[in-house]
Amino acid sequence: MASKTPFQFNFRHGDTIANKYMILKKLGGGWEGEVYKAQEIASKITCALKFFYPKRNMKNKVANKYAQRLHQLSESPVAINYYTQEFIDFDGHNITCFVYEYADGTILSDFLKRQPGQRVGIMEGLLLLNSLAKGIESVHFYNEYHGDLHTDNIIIKRKGLSFEFKLLDMYNWGDSKGLNKAEDIVNLIRIFYEAIGGRKHYSKHPQEVKDICLGLRPSLILKKFRTASLLRQHLENIDWQTETRL
Repeated sequence: MASKTPFQFNFRHGDTIANKYMILKKLGGGWEGEVYKAQEIASKITCALKFFYPKRNMKNKVANKYAQRLHQLSESPVAINYYTQEFIDFDGHNITCFVYEYADGTILSDFLKRQPGQRVGIMEGLLLLNSLAKGIESVHFYNEYHGDLHTDNIIIKRKGLSFEFKLLDMYNWGDSKGLNKAEDIVNLIRIFYEAIGGRKHYSKHPQEVKDICLGLRPSLILKKFRTASLLRQHLENIDWQTETRL
């Protein structure tokens, strides 16, 4: 059983951090710490603050590694932009406060819950998958990976006929190995499968969709889509033979 977090910060609206930032609201929390929407007092610019629990960030190793990786991915359109770190005293502990881009949009799981039947149509699902594949393709280009893609750590925003994404929780990274990149590809297709209705609707989908999902069998998926680039290219060149309402 996972151990409990050492303590909670529970900052409130209006609290001031490092004499520079004002807390607006709490966005969430996890094993490493808590995340808040904030505003830089001097510039009025909105940002996000992540406060690391000290026992999850010994000698600031986790925060520094996270910062280095995000800096490396600064050209990727789906990575959160890193700004700086602040250090505050909290309850006798030296706490790292990570300052980074506030990504405007909606968590993908919440977006899907608001759709009719809590799912999107096939064509919209393909647009989602294609946008995600492009984003992960850019991450893999820098020899990095996400490693834990799911609908709760993707922020989505409509942009014209497609979608823009930002990926959260990209700090639990080890060495960039092919196995981890392969997991990203399988998870992309799993997200697509869930977005268009999952198991309940799968049997009614056209063969072209089943040729992408491949029964969610990782071995089949990775045999056909060895890279995110191959998945994207497949999506952009589907030869539709099935007459169906998409």
